[in-house]
Amino acid sequence: MGRRVLQSKFSVLRLLAFLALVGLIGVPGALAQSGNDHPQDQKPQANPADVSRENQRKADEFTEAAQALSGGPAGNPECVWLGRRVVQLMYNDDLDTAFRHLDLYDRFGCPGGHVQAAFRCLTRFIPQIDPKVPNSLNNHVHACWMNPDAKPQVAAAPAPAAAPAGSTPPASPAPTQQPAPQASPSPQAPAK
Repeated sequence: MGRRVLQSKFSVLRLLAFLALVGLIGVPGALAQSGNDHPQDQKPQANPADVSRENQRKADEFTEAAQALSGGPAGNPECVWLGRRVVQLMYNDDLDTAFRHLDLYDRFGCPGGHVQAAFRCLTRFIPQIDPKVPNSLNNHVHACWMNPDAKPQVAAAPAPAAAPAGSTPPASPAPTQQPAPQASPSPQAPAK
């Protein structure tokens, strides 16, 4: 009988040791997950002056679009905002989201041909879009939305100088650095 009591005490002690081991293994993981006091994870508060400047810039872009697109539906603020997002999403190969935005664009009565023309314009500027430059894509999308007929400007190559008679031409001309192409300016109404 004494042996049985001793065995039951050992089995209870083994059970308690096992539970303590499981508790010790699980507690550090639970503590690591519950800690939410990491200041680097929190977003910094935006300066109200920066927010108001950004809102003013957006409002100016919508006003500029309405004036440049001569009051047509492509210049309506909702068409400008949705249309530019569709073009940008198509550039980034997010076609599912682009098509959902395009459905909204159509529901507002915005011209679908303008999205097509703006995307065609953007494809002409692909070599100039640099992901390392902030707002490079946004600026090109905006420029193409404002003027879908914009084309990159190709710098004219300088004409080679005429060689004097009796001299041999150079083996290979030195490569020249050409400036990056720029968008052609929007057509403006004639001054009165």
